[in-house]
Amino acid sequence: MPQSLHADAAPAADAHGLRACETIDPPLPRPCTTEPPAIMSCASPQPHPTLIIVAAGSGTRFLASGGGTHKLQALLDGVSVLDRSVQNAEQSGLPWHLVRQGEGGAGMGDSIAAGVRATPDANGWLIVPADLPLIRPATLMRVALQLGQGTHEIVMPFFDGQQGHPVAFSRHCLDALRQLQGDKGAASIVREARAQGQVLDLPIDDDEGIVTDIDTVQDLARAQVLLLRARHADI
Repeated sequence: MPQSLHADAAPAADAHGLRACETIDPPLPRPCTTEPPAIMSCASPQPHPTLIIVAAGSGTRFLASGGGTHKLQALLDGVSVLDRSVQNAEQSGLPWHLVRQGEGGAGMGDSIAAGVRATPDANGWLIVPADLPLIRPATLMRVALQLGQGTHEIVMPFFDGQQGHPVAFSRHCLDALRQLQGDKGAASIVREARAQGQVLDLPIDDDEGIVTDIDTVQDLARAQVLLLRARHADI
């Protein structure tokens, strides 16, 4: 675990070769914003997008299913669900930021907005709920690299036809993301971008973890089976 779960990873070296606080001229408008925000070089923009781990849910379904603790504190092969998600972020090599319960508001949209507002200089964002502890670090980087190709404003991974996480958003989505509210997440942003051909559906055929969220004790038991199966496959 990092010394502070609220501290983002250290910024990488300036990838744009600018001096002092010069501003990068914004590119042409895209669906997410009418005026894409400029990046200030004095903050040394990240070469990769920032992973936003959303750990703000109440976990009521887990408790109602018989869980004795918050789902993020439930143990998965001896390690809490939250700790596994954070470890995956650390091992991916991406900068990351954790949004805890009580930050921003009660809904997923509020939490996403809080995370984006806390990382305004990020080179895009990968949004992932903290209750998906089996996503492989390599998958996180794969989605980040795909976003970095710049062909689409949003990258959405799929496993076996099911939409998963993380969902990646370019910097052009900054204003739209930080204004989100309520419990609908970023669905409205994705819907608008898809209508304009700016969403890339990315098949991830080798990582069931992108769709393995922990909402009930039954989900936890299934995740335990998948974790042990993956471990045996690596032997």
